[in-house]
Amino acid sequence: MPFIGLGLHLLVALYFAVHAVRTGQQMYWLLILFSFPLLGSIVYGFAIYLPSSRLEHGAKKVVKAATKVLDPTRELREARAAFEYTPTAQNQMRLAAAMLDAGLAEDAATNYEACLKGPFASDPDIRFGAARAFVECKRYEQAISYLQVIRTNEPGYRAEQITLLLARALSGAGRNTEAKAEFESAVQRFGSFEARAEYAIWAATSGEWQVAAQLKAEIEKSTKHWSRHNRELNASLLRRLSVAYAATGKSA
Repeated sequence: MPFIGLGLHLLVALYFAVHAVRTGQQMYWLLILFSFPLLGSIVYGFAIYLPSSRLEHGAKKVVKAATKVLDPTRELREARAAFEYTPTAQNQMRLAAAMLDAGLAEDAATNYEACLKGPFASDPDIRFGAARAFVECKRYEQAISYLQVIRTNEPGYRAEQITLLLARALSGAGRNTEAKAEFESAVQRFGSFEARAEYAIWAATSGEWQVAAQLKAEIEKSTKHWSRHNRELNASLLRRLSVAYAATGKSA
């Protein structure tokens, strides 16, 4: 029986080790996982795996979507009031994020740029938020610069989101060969609906008809049995997908 328990610990450690390699974590995690299979797996699970898991990401999306429906301007009002009362870097970052979510990309970019000049300039959350704002403002080269810095300095930080945003920025900058490589990497590494949908949107609007058709079939298969809740949760991305395919004369 002890050997069975040890075997299970090693299997869990091996699973986390594969996750660490695929998501670009620091290599010392492999040493920890295989030197201390049980304890290492517990630490890795709480420190790395759960915070980046789709379960947590999905839960956050549910809460965020529900709040937007009930009071769409609440976060922006509260963030603005907090910054006016206490103009700290943290509150300015919160305000910038709220502005971006409210569709005020130019204002968000201005506030993120101010944060990038302060003591938290190297914070990956600020750089990522700034890159999102720059993409929405069509300041693609600036977005690419920040995303590449994050990828170099924090390889495990929001790996899927960084890859997809970088792909969109590269596409906006006219660097389609690099954009395609990033989209393909996202689909291969993460295999999520979001990765396939973003790649499909790019393919449909870039004349990559064969790729667009293949992704369309994969997406239809994966969403065929979705619940109404899932469709509502991904409504924005589904709309963008439909618009992209409609422009090619094909329905999504």
